[in-house]
Amino acid sequence: MKLLSSFGAGLLSILFSLAPLAVTADTQPPAEVQAAVRYLIEYVSESDRTFIRNAHEYRSADAAEHMQRKYEHFRDRIHTVDDFIELAASRSLASGKPYLVVGQSGSTIPTADWLREVLATHCSLATKSDGSTPKCPD
Repeated sequence: MKLLSSFGAGLLSILFSLAPLAVTADTQPPAEVQAAVRYLIEYVSESDRTFIRNAHEYRSADAAEHMQRKYEHFRDRIHTVDDFIELAASRSLASGKPYLVVGQSGSTIPTADWLREVLATHCSLATKSDGSTPKCPD
């Protein structure tokens, strides 16, 4: 009986040591979500807009880098584009304040709303080489 219990304890030890591998194997968002996130981050970077985070203004390239870092941090919890927007591009973890983008008119809108508009426009205008519309993630 002692042999069985030590065998069981050894087996449990092996299973627990492999558990992190099982979790990290599925941490990549679906391919279409990854593509949409890449598009949004690149769009932010090239937008030449001013972004406001915790009452400080940031250039578009800096805002995109910040979103990329948060995306990498939350990657295992991101399964949809909306997950990316909510977790990595909508509000400060430190203060809870929403991120804002300064529009062309000078007014500010929540970055989350702006990103959803950007993605909706992109998806409605995008066409594949065969003339079909690509499936945009929800």
